[in-house]
Amino acid sequence: MTDKDLLGRHRNVLPDWLALYYRDPLEITHGEGRHVWDAAGNKYLDFFGGILTTMTAHALPEVTKAVSEQAGRIIHSSTLYLNRPMVELAERISQLSGIPDARVFFTTSGTEANDTALMLATTYRRSNTILAMRNSYHGRSFSAVGITGNRGWSPTSLSPLQTLYVHGGVRTRGPYASLGDDEFVAACVDDLTDLLGHTRPPAALIAEPIQGVGGFTSPPDGLYAAFREVLAERGILWIADEVQTGWGRTGEHFWGWQAHASSGPPDIVTFAKGIGNGMSIGGVVARAEIMNCLDANSISTFGGTQVTMAAGLANLSYLLEHDLQGNARRVGGLLIERLRAVTAQIPGVREVRGRGLMIGIELVRPGTDQADPDAASAVLEAAREGGLLLGKGGGHNTSALRVAPPLSLTVAEAEEGAAILENALRSIQ
Repeated sequence: MTDKDLLGRHRNVLPDWLALYYRDPLEITHGEGRHVWDAAGNKYLDFFGGILTTMTAHALPEVTKAVSEQAGRIIHSSTLYLNRPMVELAERISQLSGIPDARVFFTTSGTEANDTALMLATTYRRSNTILAMRNSYHGRSFSAVGITGNRGWSPTSLSPLQTLYVHGGVRTRGPYASLGDDEFVAACVDDLTDLLGHTRPPAALIAEPIQGVGGFTSPPDGLYAAFREVLAERGILWIADEVQTGWGRTGEHFWGWQAHASSGPPDIVTFAKGIGNGMSIGGVVARAEIMNCLDANSISTFGGTQVTMAAGLANLSYLLEHDLQGNARRVGGLLIERLRAVTAQIPGVREVRGRGLMIGIELVRPGTDQADPDAASAVLEAAREGGLLLGKGGGHNTSALRVAPPLSLTVAEAEEGAAILENALRSIQ
C-alpha cells in the first residue's frame, strides 16, 4: 500500500481539521534512538519527537522491556483498585515536583491534565475566572480551548470559563518589546495589577514557562515569580503548564517554572508528553488541600493504567540515571549557538530563541517584521528532503520552526541536523 492510498483512506474517515504535515504526508513506521523511518524506507533525524513526546529515544530498550513485562502481567484495572506502578510513579513525581505536601493525579494527556487543573482551581477558589497568557496553548478540550490565547488553535469562543489574557509570554513582540528585561517585567506586572482591579477575583493564572505551540517563546526569567507575588496577595493560584517544558528539556532546570522560582513553587503543575516517551501519560501535581478540594466522586478509567505507569517509571529512571537534563543543557547549548551562527546571514530569520533542546527559529519576510508562514512550510519541506523532521508553531501566523529532539541527542547528531537545517533555510532564500 502506498502513502497516497493511506492518505485517501485517512481523508475518508478522519476529520478535515486533523492536520497533517507536508504536501505528501509521510507514514512513520519505526524508529531507533534519534532516527525514524517512513514506509518507503527513508531515514530521518527526528528533531520533533512526536511533538516533544519521545523525550529520551525511539524504541528505548528500558521502556520497551518495562512495557512488555507489565503487559504480560496486567495492562489495566482502573483507579478503583490499588495500583503499585501508579503509586511508585506518583511518589517519584511528588518528590521531584518541588511542591510541598504534593498529591498526584494521572490522566491520559496534557489536555486532560490542564482540564483537571482548571476544575481544581475553580472549585478551590469558587471562581470561574481564569487568567491566561496571550499566545498560549493548553489543549483541545472545551475548557482548554476556552483559555488558549492562540487564534490558530481556538475553534470556538464558547467556554465554561471567563478568561482574561495577560501580557508577557512573548518577549520580542507586543507593546513592551522595546523595553529592557527589568522594565518589561515591571510593565507586565503593572498590567496584571491593573487588570485585577477591574474584575472579580480570578481562580488562577495558567502559564507555560516556555510557550510550546506559540513558537517556543518565553518572558525574561523571573516574570512569573513577580506575577506570583501579586497573585499570592490575593489568594489567586498559579498553574504551571509543564506539558512541554518538564523533565529537564530546558537544560538549565528540571521544570520550566524553576526559572521563576524566587517566589516559591506553583500551586499546581501539569505534565504529560515526555514522561511516557510516547505512551499516553498526563497528570497534575498540587498541594494536598487543593487536590483534595473536590467533594464528589472522581476516578480515571485510563489515567494511571499499569502499562503506561511502567513506561513512565522506566523512562524517568533512564532520564535521571543518564543525566539527560545535563545533556540537554550541553548539546542544546551547542545547537542553539550553531543555529544562531548559521542563520546570522539569512535575512528571513528574525530570531533563534529557546534553551536546552527546546529551540524556536522565527521566520519573517526579509526586510520586514512580518511573519512568513509560507517560508516556515517551505523550510519544513526542504528539511524533510534533507532527512530532518521539524515542527512548526507561532502566534498570529505559524512562522516559527520548532526544534525539540530527544534529550539523548549527540553532538554529532546536533551538528548533522544544524547542517541540514542551514541548507533548508538557504534553499528558500
